[in-house]
Amino acid sequence: MTYYGLDAEEYDRIYSDKELISRIIKLFKPYRKSMVIIIVFMAINSFSFGALPLLTREIIERLDQSNYIIPFIILIILVSLGLNLLYFIFTVLVRAIMFRIVSELSYELRFKLNYAILLQDLSFFDKYPTGKIVSRINNDGTRFGEMINISVNGLASLLILIVVIIPMLMINVLISCIIFIVLPFLFLLTLSFRKIVRKKTLLGQRSLANVNAFVQETMSGIQIAKTFRQEEKLLKEFEFVNKQNKKVNIGKDLAMNMLWPLINTVIYILYGIFLYFGGNAIFLQTISVGDWYLIYQSFGLLFNPLIQLVNFWPQFQQGLSAAERIFSLEDAEADIDEGDYVFTNIKGKIELNNLNFSYIPGNPIFENFNLTIEPGESVAIVGHTGAGKTTLARILLRLYEFQSADDSVKIDGKSIRDLKLNEYRRQVGYIGQVPFLWNDTIENNIKYGLPNASHEEILSVLKQSGGVEWVEDLDHGLNTQIMERGKVLSMGQKQLLVFARVLLQNPSILILDEATASVDPFTETKIQEAMEKAMEGRTTIVIAHRLVTVRHVDRIIVLDNGRIMEEGNHLELMKKGGYYAKLYNTYFKHQSYEFLEEHKPKKIKDFEKSKV
Repeated sequence: MTYYGLDAEEYDRIYSDKELISRIIKLFKPYRKSMVIIIVFMAINSFSFGALPLLTREIIERLDQSNYIIPFIILIILVSLGLNLLYFIFTVLVRAIMFRIVSELSYELRFKLNYAILLQDLSFFDKYPTGKIVSRINNDGTRFGEMINISVNGLASLLILIVVIIPMLMINVLISCIIFIVLPFLFLLTLSFRKIVRKKTLLGQRSLANVNAFVQETMSGIQIAKTFRQEEKLLKEFEFVNKQNKKVNIGKDLAMNMLWPLINTVIYILYGIFLYFGGNAIFLQTISVGDWYLIYQSFGLLFNPLIQLVNFWPQFQQGLSAAERIFSLEDAEADIDEGDYVFTNIKGKIELNNLNFSYIPGNPIFENFNLTIEPGESVAIVGHTGAGKTTLARILLRLYEFQSADDSVKIDGKSIRDLKLNEYRRQVGYIGQVPFLWNDTIENNIKYGLPNASHEEILSVLKQSGGVEWVEDLDHGLNTQIMERGKVLSMGQKQLLVFARVLLQNPSILILDEATASVDPFTETKIQEAMEKAMEGRTTIVIAHRLVTVRHVDRIIVLDNGRIMEEGNHLELMKKGGYYAKLYNTYFKHQSYEFLEEHKPKKIKDFEKSKV
């Protein structure tokens, strides 16, 4: 049966059981002392549990010794109570220590996974849905923790088997050996299900990740869904992925539970063998009733550990599948190369030399692209959609890896690949078209990049961005909770806060990617005034579709399909009457004051004249 969307991701790897187990064991190195304590306690536990049949045998063997039977039985009862108490105490201790280790390992694993994800470049998040990544961190992390608990239980069951089997072999080798001949078939049967269970489990985890990804995307786009009345369509799509998840998990559970009828059959065969040969041995007087009962009771005690061990393997395979998915994500290599050079102060010279870049191999955005921006220069990048404007900003922010030589992108003469990213990005400010704010206060959102900023510094950048008046009018001012993505604010207010957040960092290079495209003209005027102040003394790149943001820059770069068609200031390019002039007349001209005056309705003109 084929399923939709359950293929492995590009970064997924296939690890052998040996590799996975070896790597899991390494995780336990910091807990070696605790693990030694656990093993010792489990050994005592196993002895306490396995010694009970021996005590019962002793009672049966001494039933004919009437002089000593009462004191002996009392002694046996006291010893049995002591052994059960030991079993209880050490079980509690083992579980307490193990829970602590599992919690620590789960914490460390999730921390490492989050760290590995944060180091990825943006192309990683373009290719893989957020919901699937979250599923690996949460669901697979939980399964991994369960596997550790299962492993400890499996080890305890193995120790109990050893404690129980040894007395059986010492009493009657023949009967014990007949029983143990059947046991290998039990384990071979379990092992035969290993690949099936592993495959089914991987499909189950991928299908659950699909469900998580769908729900996450639906919640993110709920406003659009409601606006276009697509609730029913989303419900049908969810029904599809949810039903697929159900089918996959039913197949997985069937594969895992097919073992139980087979195991029970083998267990009953073992009981039949024991009763037949044991009964004959008693009849022929080759074994005493006490010894027979010891083997019988020991065999009963074997049943639960055997079930635990048989159940352990398919569940262990689920854990290994989770570990494989976790390690694949942790081992996924980022495309971005990072250096260790730190600028104390960036002047802002940007050089692009024979830059090559493509999102998809064979479909280049830039080929041998060249551009130099001087320190403190303001440059506007204009062009049709798809010309490469935003891509240029992403490359300069080091969010995507370019495919050309190391010296293709230089900042102040230093290759961008040699720079330490945290320190470099600290000196580069970026404002995009769609502002993003966290579910926090206004103050914490503004000082997001500079947590130690003072209250006075925050008010200062708010004044620069033109947002201080409306913030002070709020009931809680800077302490106002703006909820998820700042949903209690207007688009203009969000953009003003984002602008203040960037100004607080005091960047040497400022990139404005259509920063005023989503705001009203009044807010745009405020941002423009703040922009003109912010651009002074900074290298500024303005990506814009609005005339007001490009007329006053030092230089305008006109892009088309990753190539520079023209460059110069507004007046120079208009005089040329070339590509920019056509672009201006198509997109920008209607935004100019002259155009609005020329096309103002006659009634409004007459009304204005009458007022004069």
